[in-house]
Amino acid sequence: MTYTGLTAPDDLDTSCPVPLETLGRIYRADAAAISELVGALPERTRARLAVYLYGRSHTFALGVRIAATCESSTLRRVAGLIGDILYDLSRQPFTLPPYGSSRPATSKRISLGGPKLRV
Repeated sequence: MTYTGLTAPDDLDTSCPVPLETLGRIYRADAAAISELVGALPERTRARLAVYLYGRSHTFALGVRIAATCESSTLRRVAGLIGDILYDLSRQPFTLPPYGSSRPATSKRISLGGPKLRV
């Protein structure tokens, strides 16, 4: 299978590479505890976990953080071009991605309560 002229890894697995209990502990942990939890995992498992988390908008930053614990070659073997991109992102200062909207964060709030009725 090819994407834009590059070969995708044959064994790219989209399932979570760690037990859900472990994933929950990592998700709830602070920065120091994350390093300790993922440090106990083999590097290939860490790379697969980084790719898994990176692919979900609510765990994107956690995936990048875990990718920072992996070598470029391991991320590339696990996820091909995505692994290369994830490695590069993990070596840069973190910034939030601009998802869908060009409006500034200080735009008007939207009320779901409906219109106010005047009596």
